[in-house]
Amino acid sequence: MKVRMVSYKSQNSSYEFTRSLHQTGFSVLTDHPIDIKLIESVYTEWKTFFNNQKKYNYIYDSIKQDGYFPLGTENAKGASVSDIKEFYHFYTWGKVPAKLSNNTKALFNQLVTLTSTLLSWIQEQTPNNVKSLFSMPLPEMIIDSKTHLLRIIHYPPLDGTEETNAIRGGAHEDINLITLLVAGTEPGLQVQDINGNWHNVSCNPGSLAINSGDMLQEISGKYFPSTTHRVVNPDNNIENKSRYSMPLFLHPKDDVILSSRYTARQYLDERLKEIGLKD
Repeated sequence: MKVRMVSYKSQNSSYEFTRSLHQTGFSVLTDHPIDIKLIESVYTEWKTFFNNQKKYNYIYDSIKQDGYFPLGTENAKGASVSDIKEFYHFYTWGKVPAKLSNNTKALFNQLVTLTSTLLSWIQEQTPNNVKSLFSMPLPEMIIDSKTHLLRIIHYPPLDGTEETNAIRGGAHEDINLITLLVAGTEPGLQVQDINGNWHNVSCNPGSLAINSGDMLQEISGKYFPSTTHRVVNPDNNIENKSRYSMPLFLHPKDDVILSSRYTARQYLDERLKEIGLKD
């Protein structure tokens, strides 16, 4: 399981990045243009939010899917126990905590801009026989999309009351086109290879982990695998404290045709029901 470290500034970055996604479903991007200090400031603001009982004033809307999702809300597809996490769904059009600055929106915009570039890389480097499956070029699929989602996640320290076999993030695949994951504040992210073995993914503050989601797998006829990943509980070698992470889930417009089986909206609704976020 060789998840490639790719420098954004490298002359062959588009090739190495796309090759890694094809081979493993993941890539780690370094030397990227995202403002590290902005990332730190956004983490600081959301730590304050999750540590305040006023977070319950922003309980999520089950239709719009924006707002605060308490502990026990989500389970991985097919899992019998919920993940040990709480999180907030940030959309530019959605509800926003009153004391939050504009930093989260600024970071959201930077991440979407970067992912647009990454989609262009994928489009450029994908073999023609695979590109012929696309209903339109990948960068065009996200124009005017309203479903790009920045999820701010808090995994609290374990207190011994957790359900048997519960972990911070159960094994799952992402729903969307690609996910850009700002490095977590603590280790824990693991990715599974084709033999069922688990491998740690870097949480270096200067790196971004990018993975292909189910929609890209569907569009490409599985050329880009939607690789299973999880967030494990801290072991005896890691301090038992809060972990925060911020994935940006990049989504196509609702009416984009993924395959003969699904539009983007049909697939999204089906998966939200499977993980317990939608009735």
